[in-house]
Formats: sequence, structure tokens, C-alpha cells
Amino acid sequence: MLVDGFGRVHRSLRISVTDRCNIRCFYCMPNENVNFLPKSEILTFEEISRIVDIALQLGIEKIRLTGGEPLVRQGLPDLVRMLSCRTGLKDLALTTNGFLLPGLSQELYDAGLRRLNVSLDTLREETFQRIARRNGLSLTLQGIATARQVGFQNIRINAVAIKDVNEEDVIPLAHFCREHDLHLRFIEFMPLDAENQWEQELVLSGASLRQRLEQEFGSLRPVADTDPSQPARDYWYADKRQKVGFIDSVTEPFCGACDRLRLTAEGALKNCLFGHDDWSIRQLLRNGSSDVEIAELFRQCVASKKPGHGIDEPSFLRPKRAMYQIGG
Repeated sequence: MLVDGFGRVHRSLRISVTDRCNIRCFYCMPNENVNFLPKSEILTFEEISRIVDIALQLGIEKIRLTGGEPLVRQGLPDLVRMLSCRTGLKDLALTTNGFLLPGLSQELYDAGLRRLNVSLDTLREETFQRIARRNGLSLTLQGIATARQVGFQNIRINAVAIKDVNEEDVIPLAHFCREHDLHLRFIEFMPLDAENQWEQELVLSGASLRQRLEQEFGSLRPVADTDPSQPARDYWYADKRQKVGFIDSVTEPFCGACDRLRLTAEGALKNCLFGHDDWSIRQLLRNGSSDVEIAELFRQCVASKKPGHGIDEPSFLRPKRAMYQIGG
């Protein structure tokens, strides 16, 4: 088992398969002149598969594939097929902006994927373009619809809530997700943007969003069986028509129950989204190291984990990597 110095057992691994993306959300990456990793530095599917096998032996049970935008990685359904049959893997999920879901949903489903998180911050094209710096709201909506048609039943919608940007979308997004049986989750704006636009004043707190939703839909009731290690606090609407969640990374950190590790596209293992240190698994893989040596690197990474991310502390320093370089 991967247990850190604070007793947290790590069961979740988020794997970035690429740092590339087909849009340029300002809270994630630069608009222009992005220096992407060369192909030779990106982990191969075979390398990822070997890492997953080792991680499963160490107690990892949940895998999430991320990017950048994971669906721009050529042949991604092949990786899903390689991982979905692994003994001991209880949950395999993927986070996407949905642009390529119309053409890939069926192949992903046939490969064994059953859970999707789709990023959708607004239902207005003008606001979508302001956030993503590209056109394409209709593609995301079409992607969600196609995924539902091919059989995906567990689809979560991730919405980053930012003051003076998409405040007006909070209630419309809730109505949209209730109408289409989608599990909406609001995420607080975090200091992981590449252009250093983040300010505390731009954070729309989960508490303020809950208040707005209760004014529209009535009292929200906490979901009783919520896994304490998951990042979101989920609530039932008063009429029990779907759930809504809040990932309050900034205002109400959930570090005390964190069970996640992250693997970047180039094979760097990280124990915290906001951490400055990483451990290169790729170097071991390509130097002919054994599974035992790679497992020891996992243990070293976990043992070095701090009690929290420290955003609310005066000594907090932003990570050098932006979100697209880490993996969401």
C-alpha cells in the first residue's frame, strides 16, 4: 500500500497522455506559442501499461486519463483497451473537452471505457470563446449527446467557475444538466493558469455557488455515501433529480483525505497538483530498471507528500508547470 506520513492511503492515479490540446482555455494554458513536448519524450502506451501494472500491485484502484486533451493522442482507444481489462482496476475514467467525442465515443465505449468527465464552463458561444480562445461550444454539446447515445451513462460535467466571466452560466448549466441527466460539478479557479491571470478575487467559492443554486432549486442535501477521498462534495437537489458537486480546492481544501498521484505526459510522478517536486519514472523505464525499482520510486514520491497544498499560506509559491503540463 502507498501510505504517506499522514496516514493517507493512495488509491488513485491520474495519467496525462499528452500536453497538447485543441483549445486554449486561459485557466489552463497559453493562447499562443506553446512549447509542446517532443514525441520522443512522451510515454508510449506500453510504458504507461507497465506503470499501471506496477501501480495496481501497490494498491492503486482508480485510473483517470487526462491531458492536455487526451483524445488528440492518436490511438487512445487502444490504450483504453489495454487498461480496461486489468485485474484490480476498479475504475477507469477519462476527462475531455468533448470536441472529438462525436467520432470516438463508440470506439472508446467498445474498448471498455464507461466514465467520462466533460469540461463545459458555459452554454453561451461568446463566453466559450472568451474562455477557450477558440470556437466550438457546439462540438462539446454534440460530443456529450453522442456519448449518451452510444451508452455512456455516467457522465460528469466539469465547470470552472470564475467571477465576472461565467457567473451568469451557473443556473443555466444546472438546468441543462438536470434536463439531460448529467452530474454537474463546479470547480474553483485555481492558480495553475499559464499566463498568471489568477487572483483570489476571481474565485467563485463553492459556498457562494451553493447559495445561488438553493435560491433557484431549494435546499441542497449532502449525498450520504460520498467517498471522503474524492475531491468533490456532492449534493442532491431538493427533488432528488440528479446531483451537483463542488470542488472547493481554494476555499475549502480537501487535502486531508487526498488519495491521488499524478503522472505527467513525459513520465514525471507528482504527489500534489500544486507540488514543485516530481520523480521521473520515464528515466527508470528507459534505463532498464526493474519493477521493484519503479515501485520504490512510487513509495519515495508518496513519502514526500506534504499535509496540504498551502494556497492559503503566505509562503505559497505557484507551481512552475501550468495545468496542461501536469494533467487535470
